[in-house]
Parts: sequence; structure tokens; C-alpha cells
Amino acid sequence: MKHRIVVLGAGYAGAYVAGTLARRLSPADTEITVVNAVPDFVQRLRLHQLAAGQEIEAPQLADVFAGTGIRLRLARVTAVDPERRVVAVADADGGGELGYDTLLYALGSHGADHGVPGVAEHAFDVAGRPSALRLRERLDSLSKRDEGGSVLVVGDGLTGIETATEIAESRPGLSVTLVARGELGARLSAGARGHLRRACDRLGITVLEHTSVKAVEATRVLCVDGTAPASDATVWTAGFVVNPIAAAAGLEVTDSGRIVVDRTMRSLSHPNVYAVGDSAYAIGDNGRPLPMSCASAGYTGVQATAAIVGRLTGRKIPNTKLDYHGNHISLGRRDGILQMADHKAQAKPKYMGGRKAARIKAGILKMSLWTTSHPTFGLPKRRHHLDAAPDASAEKAIAQPPTFVII
Repeated sequence: MKHRIVVLGAGYAGAYVAGTLARRLSPADTEITVVNAVPDFVQRLRLHQLAAGQEIEAPQLADVFAGTGIRLRLARVTAVDPERRVVAVADADGGGELGYDTLLYALGSHGADHGVPGVAEHAFDVAGRPSALRLRERLDSLSKRDEGGSVLVVGDGLTGIETATEIAESRPGLSVTLVARGELGARLSAGARGHLRRACDRLGITVLEHTSVKAVEATRVLCVDGTAPASDATVWTAGFVVNPIAAAAGLEVTDSGRIVVDRTMRSLSHPNVYAVGDSAYAIGDNGRPLPMSCASAGYTGVQATAAIVGRLTGRKIPNTKLDYHGNHISLGRRDGILQMADHKAQAKPKYMGGRKAARIKAGILKMSLWTTSHPTFGLPKRRHHLDAAPDASAEKAIAQPPTFVII
């Protein structure tokens, strides 16, 4: 009987791991199924560009997995039962259950409203393709008005910064305000913070620092300090949260619902479950939890792949890199910031800014899309049988897995 591997989610981490496993494991011994709610691959790193009015690619997952032997199930995951080793799904036909022997949990994250009243009813976000398109439609309508309109972006993390600058550059007729809970770019170096401020000034972005929002209304936001700035389109980018499915399943999770894993991305409570990307609470090589990011998706995905192949074939499991090097931030299409971090995840004094940084970020995005769209490219053609004796070349293939970094 074939070993059943079920991958939940086909984002940056899930799509890559599924394709890699398909290339490394013999189809005579394994059966790989990917469950995803939508038929296309979503470039989450570029959804702020989509919202601003630009076109971005959305490869069909059927094309991505063509020729790999992977089964694609278009359905929404509703529950996981790790004791029975089944996943409950819902689709147009009503859904059902999928059994597994090894589960890779890669359902990612979505926007967090933090319980602030009015966010669900009145705010937009760029955490998913449908919501980004809704924001785009709203911005289109505002841009057609003679008086323009006001856009208020809540949250000065990377998503908020990239969204505010992208909208301001793409739609100069709109007034853009960025609401920062503390100092703008507080986690950046002093030089990078200065560059960010100059970029906001150049793009005409109003920055409200040390400001917290307590409620969102249809035409304004209410702030803790008593102010109420007007807003024709409020964009909520104040953090992300994971799906509660893992916690409901009884897996060991953090208070925020992320699956607690060991160094190989294996669940501490259920050894036949692995987690990658935003869903995983993994400790990096610097002794600190890896942040929710596409870079973390890449590193955790590579490690989980090596662990699954190693355990299924009885080969040595290597410790691949689990690093955090910093952030690449786009400030529109012609400007950006490359901020590197030290081993304590603190910003280094030096940074790169300007067009060169923007070109590097664009190159990273292009590489991320290509890598995900070609998940089996560049991997050893040898497919390992589960009952085959290890040999030196096979050990080397697993111990030195191909690396990719998406930030």
C-alpha cells in the first residue's frame, strides 16, 4: 500500500515542498495530494501591487503540478483529525475526508483584526487575492472622482509600508495616510528610517505616528487619542493570524495557534504531522522564533522536505539552514530598502536604498514565482524507494538539498 502524503495549502511553502517530494520519492511507493481552496497560485508578496492597479501573474496549480504525479484537490480544509489521520474538506460537491500517513500543514495566515470593531465590516486588506481585488475596485472608483479620495493604511509593518507607498505612487490623485502604532520604521536602522521618511515625503504620504486605532467606520477611523481622520478606503494591515484548525485538532500550538515543531519541522505532539511557513512555530539558528515571512517559508520548507524524505527512506536527516537575514522592502516600483539583520534579529547599521534595492526586490519576487511554478526543477532525478537500502549518492542528495530563499 502506498504511503499517503497530504499537503494542506499551495502557497510558497506548500507548493514547493509538494513538488520536491514528488521528484524525490518514487510514485510506486508514495501518493501525494495537495489540497488548496483556489485553483491558482497566489503571489501574496505582490498583492499590494494588484490592489494598486497592476497586473500580476497567477499560475494555475494544475499547470504547476503537471507531470509531477501530484493529485490536486480544490477544496477548503475544514478540520484535521490527527488521531484518525484524516482531513475534512468542503468543495462544490459537498466535500468529504482524505486519509493520510504523513501530513504537511501549510495553510499560512490571514489578516488579524485584533478585535477592533468595524474592521470586518468596513476595512479592506491585501492578505488574499479576492480582498486585494475588492480594494482595487474601490480605488478605481475613487480615482474616477473629480475630488479624488482619501486612503488610510493602518499598520506600519512591511505590508503596510509597501501598500501605502505602492498606492501613493500608482494613484497620485489619491491622498494616502499611513498610521503607525509607534515610530515609523522602528525596526529599521537609523539610516533606513530616514530613507523611508524621505520616500513617504516624496510620494506625499501623511504619516501619523504613535497612533492606535480603536474602531473603523465607513468614512473614518476612531483613534485612541480622540482624533478621527477621514477615510474613503481604510486598508487594514495590522498583523496576521493563523487558521484555528490546528488548535482545534488538538495539535500542540502556541497561544497564537502556530504549530510547535522540532528542528525538523515535525509536530511535537503528533510525529506524522509537519508544519511549514507561517503555520509553524520554529526556532531559527539564532535561537529565536522564525518570523512569519516568505523567507521562513523557504527555509522551513527545505528542512521539512529533507526530514520527510529522510524518515521515509531510512536515511540521515540533515539540519538545513533556518536563518533570518533581514528584509527587502519595496517603496513603489522605483525605490526600496534592503535592511540586513544580525544574529539577534536586530537591524544592522548599514542598509541599501533606492533603485538598486528596488531591482533586487523585483528579482527576488521573480525568482520566487519561477521557483514555485517549477517545483521539480534542478532536483536529483533519482527517486528514492521506501524500501531501498541507502547509498552514498542518495545520502548526499538528501544531505545537500537545493536551497531557495524568498523574502
